[in-house]
Amino acid sequence: MNYCSQCGQPVTLKIPVDDNRERFVCDHCGYVHYQNPNNVCGALLTLGDRILLCKRAIEPRYGLWTLPAGFMENNETVAEAAAREAMEEANAQAGPLSLFGIFSMPYISQVYLMFHGKLASEKVWAGPESLDVGMFTREQIPWDELAFPVVTHSLELFYEHGTDRVHHAWFSRGPDRSVKLHSID
Repeated sequence: MNYCSQCGQPVTLKIPVDDNRERFVCDHCGYVHYQNPNNVCGALLTLGDRILLCKRAIEPRYGLWTLPAGFMENNETVAEAAAREAMEEANAQAGPLSLFGIFSMPYISQVYLMFHGKLASEKVWAGPESLDVGMFTREQIPWDELAFPVVTHSLELFYEHGTDRVHHAWFSRGPDRSVKLHSID
């Protein structure tokens, strides 16, 4: 950030008075620009023993499979965001959703809120952000073609522990850019 969104003057990265982190502060009007993590909301949607996956038509991880998920928008709840993403990516109508897991990714400043629910209809088709969508049994999931570690972890938790509790974990990135899981539950 170079300029203040309030007055257009230059900003400086410094620790404001009574704070403990560097922030961009306007040298002219004193406005403190807070930069906070993004919420990513997604859904594990099932129909019988099958789960909905989407093949990404956008970067990052173009062409790989994922659960429907994306950034939360203003003026929506986290569950509404998860249901909206399912509709946008797979034209999937979600039934009632319950929180499945909270996964922190501080190295990219994101928090994933994953929900579980049943599909209201098995009629799904690719939206503009998906190359393809499909309903997969556990054995059919393309485990080596999953887009993100949080997707792999969510699916593993779903099959190993079900949906009776809310899961919690965090991920870190090593110097070799590999991602490491730190399970909390």
